[in-house]
Amino acid sequence: MKFGFIAHPTSISLKRYVKMLDILQRTSHDLETGYQREIWQRENLIPFIDFCKIKSITGATCEGVIHYLPLTADEMLSSARTVQKRIFDGIEMLHKEGAELVGLGGFTSIVGKRGVETANQSCIPVTSGNSLTTYAAYKAFCQIFDWLEIQPNNTQVAIIGYPGSICLALSKLLLDLGCQLDLVHSGAQKSKEELLKHLPDKYYSRVNLVSNIEECYQRNQLFAAATSSGGVIDPSRLQAGSIVVDIALPHDVIKVDSVRNDILLLEGGCVTASRQVKFGGESLNIALKQQINGCLAETIVLSLEQRNECFSIGRYLEKEKVIEIGTIAERHGFNAYPFASFGERVEKDRVINLRRYYHRSLIANNYEVEQHQPTRREKALQRYRNHINPMMADFLHMQRCDEVFDTAKGCTLVNTDGEKYLDMVSGYGCLNLGHNQDNVVNALQKFLKNSTANFIQYVSVPQQTSLLAEKLCEITPGNMERVFFSNSGTEAVEAALKLAKAATGKTRFVYAKNSYHGKTLGALSVTGREKHRKYFSPLLPGCESVPFGDIDALQKVLEIGDIAAFIVEPIQGEGGVHTPPEGYLRKVQRLCNDAGCLLIVDEIQTGLGRTGRMFACEWEGIKPDILVLAKSLSGGLIPIGATLSSRQIWDAAYGTMGRFLLHTSTFGGCNIAAVAGLAALEEIYQQKLFDKAEALGQYFKSELIRITKDYPFIGEIRGRGLMLGIQFANDFDGAIEACAREFGTRLPGDWHLTYRFFPDEVKDHLSAAMTKMEESLAEMFCMRFVSKLNNDHHILTFVTANSSTVIRIQPPLIISKKEIDYFITSFAMVCEEMSTFLN
Repeated sequence: MKFGFIAHPTSISLKRYVKMLDILQRTSHDLETGYQREIWQRENLIPFIDFCKIKSITGATCEGVIHYLPLTADEMLSSARTVQKRIFDGIEMLHKEGAELVGLGGFTSIVGKRGVETANQSCIPVTSGNSLTTYAAYKAFCQIFDWLEIQPNNTQVAIIGYPGSICLALSKLLLDLGCQLDLVHSGAQKSKEELLKHLPDKYYSRVNLVSNIEECYQRNQLFAAATSSGGVIDPSRLQAGSIVVDIALPHDVIKVDSVRNDILLLEGGCVTASRQVKFGGESLNIALKQQINGCLAETIVLSLEQRNECFSIGRYLEKEKVIEIGTIAERHGFNAYPFASFGERVEKDRVINLRRYYHRSLIANNYEVEQHQPTRREKALQRYRNHINPMMADFLHMQRCDEVFDTAKGCTLVNTDGEKYLDMVSGYGCLNLGHNQDNVVNALQKFLKNSTANFIQYVSVPQQTSLLAEKLCEITPGNMERVFFSNSGTEAVEAALKLAKAATGKTRFVYAKNSYHGKTLGALSVTGREKHRKYFSPLLPGCESVPFGDIDALQKVLEIGDIAAFIVEPIQGEGGVHTPPEGYLRKVQRLCNDAGCLLIVDEIQTGLGRTGRMFACEWEGIKPDILVLAKSLSGGLIPIGATLSSRQIWDAAYGTMGRFLLHTSTFGGCNIAAVAGLAALEEIYQQKLFDKAEALGQYFKSELIRITKDYPFIGEIRGRGLMLGIQFANDFDGAIEACAREFGTRLPGDWHLTYRFFPDEVKDHLSAAMTKMEESLAEMFCMRFVSKLNNDHHILTFVTANSSTVIRIQPPLIISKKEIDYFITSFAMVCEEMSTFLN
């Protein structure tokens, strides 16, 4: 059976979208056949989609077309008679094309006494689709009740648009469930009896007639809306926890720029076809199957059932027929979930997140509610989304990496379900000793148990902090005699930059491109990645970058003079685990000494055994003027950073009465962090973790090279010790252009010629967008490895901050060969599974 459907744009922007479709299809015709006058003549309906074949999960089939009547709701209402004639003409045309049933979308079903006149005069059956629209809204409420853990018979809902056909039918269904309703109507002149006559007498005690929506904002948290005017609900007036099921098109909720995270605005009346439902013309799992308006879905379902009948016409929708069409739709694979809000998908946890607003009020009213306690994972995700970073929560969910961990020991994390994961990230290098190393934990517990003085710096001398400073000066390369303690790597870098400026009296800094030194303003000024910097300009003046590993470029900059310091990482960790050419750091030190420029070495990630030496700069025997440490300095248990320098540099900066307190930190230098630092250093030396990192790192790197040598999408395995990076090289250059050319070639007509006459600015923007999209595809491929390692093998990895095509491998230095072998085996399996295409 074939159907036709007459849609209409529900906003000016959608009307312009239809206008664009119209000109594109006419142009395509023109390009294919040459100019013909009839191509560019007035059309009543605009062709949109031709479903060659729709097949439901039952095996039933139908076909159909969607055409647009290019008028907005306001335009239809202003000339109803003219519009009705156009609808009749459209139905007749669709009938001539073989349609046996025509669906009337949105306002096309309202014109002509809610479709009654249209049905009476039409040459074939028509349906408004309002029954399935109502059912979808009803099922949305049923799901909301379930997810919120509330009972319908204890729940009040405001129905806005009563006694319109959808609102009237929905009211009856919700009353059957036991809900209490505020029925918001626009007919102030109508009597109570006249408004209530649409409902059975038995419901009168549970409804309240309301003529002004203002009365509902404080009385209700659940709303359904299906008016014919649109724009009647002000989201800023809603109580916290409110959920609106907006069935109207145009929407009844006023669109605002900032959306509150304590309410939810759902698009009601829509259904989604399951994966098993096939729409004609599907390619690459792409089909318009999500958030199908109920009016269209009802037309499709009736056609699948071979029922060419006027199913939903007029004001009164029989609730039995609403349930009937909904049940049939579900049988064919059309369901009211997932939800969407202004086109964006809404997951279950967004609804559950509002549950607290309902149980609090129900308990206050002494209702007996079976309390559902969210899992620890659900609670953590909700709180993180609400109060920390909702975009990060969405990103982790999208990548299937939103685990919540309960416990941790060594290289193993255990999530809230008791599942074990191998940690190959180790806090981005914070956990060289692994999670909760016994001796460090014991030292902290002893410190706390003894009520040892902690925050005493600047009013007296902290003992443990002084001991840690002495120990660090003993073990670090160079003539280190002074230490400033802070709370993080980026603070340690800030301290280094200020120290260099104050000591030299010079104002400029040189840093390496693709470097990463932190995200505070000063550290960001010497971080060589524009994506981290661009939203915070202007940064510190006088900061200039040179290519990492390019000694000639550095020499040219230093020759200019007035350089306070050159800051460099021995290995660029967040830059993608890049090692410099052999001898580079020795040459850097010589150039800096000759130019009177201080050398700041950032060992925040590379230090404390990570690369196979206690400090990575020891590989070339250099002696930094200033050295910065953090991350694993406390075994990953207490925030700490350290900035070390010679006595001469420190005294030049701060060695006078007027300057010795110029740079301080409230928490930096506290005893408890120093206790952790001393215990961590003792463990690193006692276990000789630097030697272990060198031996296991060589084995790890060689094994990674071995298992990936036959996969061209792995570009390089690089790094030193247990600081490794897997560079992906899955090149998508030219993919988007090739796609456009394929379509341009295979579509009727000469679209390549048309493209040549696009404005230059448009072509420039398209070219830039294609390049960015191709970069994103390469990053997407790399992230699939992160997701698969996490989900399939319970191994945690992640990409580097500056490059999303490099997976970092930075396990705790206590990792065993057995754990490394498990990673090797697992990574080899993922490579094989992802090797559909070899470059």
